[in-house]
Amino acid sequence: MVQEESEIYGRSLSARSAMASMLLGTEPPVLPSYALVRAGEFLGLSEGAVRTALSRMAASQEVIRGPEGTYELTGDLAERQHRQIASRSAELQLWSGNWEMWVITAGARESAERARLRSSAMEMRLVELRDGVWLRPDNLDAGRFPSAVQILSEQAQRFVTQPDRDDLLAAQLWDLEGWSAVAERLRVEMTLWIPRLRAGDTEALRPGFLLSAAVLRHYNADPLLPRELLPREWQGDRLRRDYDQFDAAYRNLLGRWLRASTETSDFERT
Repeated sequence: MVQEESEIYGRSLSARSAMASMLLGTEPPVLPSYALVRAGEFLGLSEGAVRTALSRMAASQEVIRGPEGTYELTGDLAERQHRQIASRSAELQLWSGNWEMWVITAGARESAERARLRSSAMEMRLVELRDGVWLRPDNLDAGRFPSAVQILSEQAQRFVTQPDRDDLLAAQLWDLEGWSAVAERLRVEMTLWIPRLRAGDTEALRPGFLLSAAVLRHYNADPLLPRELLPREWQGDRLRRDYDQFDAAYRNLLGRWLRASTETSDFERT
């Protein structure tokens, strides 16, 4: 039996969160307004609520309105999708056993600067060991985070280090068992919904959307550690494998539903 949405999918999405999630799940993150309005329908959102949310997102520079009524993510949301894509692909470098450590060297800083540093550190999957000291295993390509590296370099100094017990340190810094447990629950949910999506059950669009958003959020919480530091029953690779199948089935049904609903709407206007 499928679990209640509140247990695993998180709280209900606002119109703004729903539109952000729809665009975050699209590569590239660009959709026409009619598709966003139609998507709002199966999420229980009125056309007015969707268009108001999009207008407010455009005003706050979270989206850009393009030609022919398209909307594209920009700013922090676009950066969030970059992190999401990196998490989904989980491209790691061979690990030498070194850790990278960033120590804050700047003096008094404005709150905006501190926030930029924290955001950049989190983008690079760094964790704060103590105030002003951020670290992680050195197994990610820094070239994937040029702006984050630049921001960190302006306020901190980078060191390379080797903890005595990096396995214990990793377990201290990240709740690996907790992440893996949630991933396993998400995998169970996806296996329950995939048959309905493949069968063309449009009633699965809403819960499928919420489940997809939950999986993508969980990707962003993956610390992307070297395999040597992960628990034996780590669910990362399995989650990505199952999500690829789920996402393909969901996108196929959503595309067919959008085309059909648009054609029906055009017919009704003639």
